[in-house]
Amino acid sequence: MRLLSLTTVAETLRMAAPYACAAVAGVWAERAGVVQIGLEAVLLSSAFASVAVALATGSMVLGVSGGVAVGVALSVLHAALVDRTRIDAVVAGIAWNLLAASGSRLGLRALYDSASNSPSIEGFRFGPTGNDGWQVLARVLCDPVSWLALIAILVSPYLLERTRLGLRIRAVGENPTAARAAGIEVGKTRLVALAISGAIGALGGVHLAYDQHRFESGMSAGRGFIALAAVVLSGWLPGRAALACVAFALLEAMQFVLQDLGQASRAVTVVQALPYVAALVALGLGIGRRSAPGGLGKHAEG
Repeated sequence: MRLLSLTTVAETLRMAAPYACAAVAGVWAERAGVVQIGLEAVLLSSAFASVAVALATGSMVLGVSGGVAVGVALSVLHAALVDRTRIDAVVAGIAWNLLAASGSRLGLRALYDSASNSPSIEGFRFGPTGNDGWQVLARVLCDPVSWLALIAILVSPYLLERTRLGLRIRAVGENPTAARAAGIEVGKTRLVALAISGAIGALGGVHLAYDQHRFESGMSAGRGFIALAAVVLSGWLPGRAALACVAFALLEAMQFVLQDLGQASRAVTVVQALPYVAALVALGLGIGRRSAPGGLGKHAEG
């Protein structure tokens, strides 16, 4: 059955990058104790910035840099607002999501006189052309943004669990008051963690935009919320979160395979909802759930 084909594998890997980057970004933020439901905003704003910079400069590399810079800036500002002004992180995250959605539409209007999409960009076009499974897979494996995303995802478990920085981040995420008493600068540590979170999440947004070769209004399409579900399902472990996102991406990839097979549009519509249904069912059943970081959403006292 062609549902389990090389095309399915290629489409799954291609679609997993934005999910996985956002999920790992969420792990970095929440292991530091900062609730981050603004992952949708990070994806959307970095996707828009990468395309805008690429169009303005003609450089795809600068486009990637611009997208990452915006993701870092948004995440650091979120941490600063939550930690310094004590704004509720959930309210701030909702505000960021709404601002990114409306701001990107405003940016499209102002820069490109369109409310739906930007002009096309070249992106990174490496590998063979064509729609055969091996050709799609080759393009995915030759994509520099995919490799950057993969490296960021693979090194995250090591950085969080085996380094001094990771120890400090986990300490402030578990008990910020005790961490401060031990001499750790809670605010500074959280800013560093959110900067890393923003950079990784931004790679997901850049990948999304470069994969489509343009920015489309609302193109994140709930991926940030699915990624947040993966964070909880993984028990706040980056490797498991990324694997959960691969599973969600597989469900999404099935719709494209069904379309290629000429299946009825009703079946395709049902498959489109599968990632969201799967996330809700998994959360409801408590699959893989463990306790959240003890200091999540808490401020250091004293």
